[in-house]
Amino acid sequence: MKKFSDFNITVEAENFIGDKIRVTKILNRPIIVHAFKLDPSKFYAGESLALQIEFEGQKRVVFSGSKRLKEQIKQVPKDGFPFHTTIIEENDMHLFS
Repeated sequence: MKKFSDFNITVEAENFIGDKIRVTKILNRPIIVHAFKLDPSKFYAGESLALQIEFEGQKRVVFSGSKRLKEQIKQVPKDGFPFHTTIIEENDMHLFS
């Protein structure tokens, strides 16, 4: 009988560190984005964006369903992390600035 270790399974998903914070608490404030994940949303059809950020010197996690943020973050090259940004609200949409 095989052992689990024989399967050479590695964990790809990285758990994010820090307390959850609402986007509204960080709007128009400088943040550092360290990583992101897109997973199926538990609340609506489509993907949910999870951001590992640093805000005021602390690691935090932000969740968003913003279509614009998801479109923008997908365009950041892997070697572009971490990066400084600000999330703004424009025409009732959240965007990186």
